Formats: sequence, C-alpha cells, structure tokens
Amino acid sequence: MSVVTGETEKYERLLRSGRERLATVGTQRRPRPAPAPMGPQRRGARASLAVLTVLAVGVVAHATVVSGLQHRSAQVRKLAALRASLAVGTAPISDTDASGHGLAMGTPMALLQIPAAGIKEVVLEGTTSGVLMSGPGHRRGTPFPGQPGSSIVFGRRAAYGGPFKEIGSLPPGAKITVTTGQGVSIYKVIGVRRAGDPAPPPPAAGAGRLQLLTAAGTAFVPEGVLRVDADLVSDAFAGTPVGAGELPPAERPLGTDPSTAWALVLWLQALVALVAGTTWAWLRWGHHPTWIAFGPPMVLVALAAMGQFVRLLPNVL
Repeated sequence: MSVVTGETEKYERLLRSGRERLATVGTQRRPRPAPAPMGPQRRGARASLAVLTVLAVGVVAHATVVSGLQHRSAQVRKLAALRASLAVGTAPISDTDASGHGLAMGTPMALLQIPAAGIKEVVLEGTTSGVLMSGPGHRRGTPFPGQPGSSIVFGRRAAYGGPFKEIGSLPPGAKITVTTGQGVSIYKVIGVRRAGDPAPPPPAAGAGRLQLLTAAGTAFVPEGVLRVDADLVSDAFAGTPVGAGELPPAERPLGTDPSTAWALVLWLQALVALVAGTTWAWLRWGHHPTWIAFGPPMVLVALAAMGQFVRLLPNVL
C-alpha cells in the first residue's frame, strides 16, 4: 500500500512540474528577428531627409525668431546713429543730403513712437524689402514727418519683429510722436482703412499728415494693404522739396526686390554642396561627428540664404 502511495505522489509531482513548464513556455515571447541591414540608398535617403527636416525647421525659426533678433540688433545700431546725428545737428531733414544727392537707402531719419501700439522704432530712408528688415521705412518722394503734406512710412506686419503688427487696432485720437532733425511732431490718428475703404480728404494747405502702411490679413499671408491716417496737430516745420518721379516696383506697397537674386543663387549652391557633404559624412562618420562638423556652417549659410530670399517677398510682410 505504501508503495502505491509513493508512486502516486511521484506521479503528481511530475504532473505539476510539467504543468509549470508548459505555463512558463506559454508566457515566453518568441525572439524578434534581427532587422535587415540598410542599404546605401536607404541610408542616403534617410540622411537627406534628416538634413531637409533640419533646414525646414530652420526656415520657420528664421521667420518667427531669428529675424526678430536681427531686427532688434539693427534697431539698436540705428538708434545710436540717429542719436549721434541729432546731437551734432546733422540728422537729415529731406530726402537729399547737403550736396544735393539722394539720401542713402537705410539712413536713420526719424524716431517713431506710438504708445497705444507699443511702437518705438527708428525710421529709415527707403521702403525696399532690404531696408524694412531693419525697421520701418520712409517712402522716398514724400515729405519728412512734421512737414506740410502727406508723409508715408512702411512697416512690416509679421517678419523681422513685425513693428507694425498692432497698428490696425489704433483707435481714433491715438497719439503718434515723431522726432526728426527739425524737432518733435505730434499726430493724432483719424482712422484705419483697408482696400475699398474711402480715403480721407487731403490735408489743407500747410497742414501735415502721416500715413502708416503695412500688410493686411493674417501674419505671413498678406491680403492687400492696411493704412492708418493721422493728422499733424503740432506746428508744421518748414518743408523741403521732395523728389519727383515714379518709384521703382521694389519700393511700392507689397513690392519685391529681385536685384540681389544672384546672391541667393550663390548661397543656395553653397547650401546644396553642404547638404551633399553632410549626407556623405552621415554615411561614413555617423550622426554626432557629422552634425559637429557640418552643423555650424550649414546654419550660417542657411541664414544668409534666407536673408536674400526675404528680399523676394513682399516688403511689408
């Protein structure tokens, strides 16, 4: 009887052990097959895609962040130059210099302050895309602010700091202060208008008006032109003759400047060469050495190319 009992217990132990082994085998995962190695074409495509992704992110970063920093840096330099010329009495008061030649494009000529829109900007001479990268621009052929007649100032809506992004919300009566080589002038806003809105009557003889102009619509998607009209409420300064003739397309509202397209082509060629070099290094050196060697020059070349590309976009974008 004891022999039978012993055999039974042994059989039960073997049965439990078998069940445990089956349970363990059922819970074990089958090993995954090793991934197939990438071929040279697939690795090259992957490297090129990574580089293009970085460049796309760089374009967005330039439009939204880097251009604003460049604008701020330019304004600091232009403000220092304007203050120096005001201190010694050499600030320009017309679109021609002392020798009768046209004022150089980008010359600081006024300080524009609009507290209601948070604006304190140095106004430069000219309205091309290149000039408006550094700040608002005075349209050539119109009087300087503070003088009789209608003075026109362009400013960007979104890119390069978007100095005029808030002018569309200026209420009637908002104060505008402009400082030039002749002194300080005060304007009061009379209205905001878009395409199709009626224009106010021209200023009376001897009176002054300031027109601020930027792109209408959402940021980076211009939908026509937005204008803010303001009348001079302080005494007008003596006017000076303004240049006659039609302005080139690059200086008109929403104008583009293709004069430096050749520079964009050269920078793009350099960028293509860097992309090719980065792809080659990616396949042979690996990720980290490649970005260390090619990352900084690619960023610098991309920024230079973007600076030239912006000149081909509307000047008040």
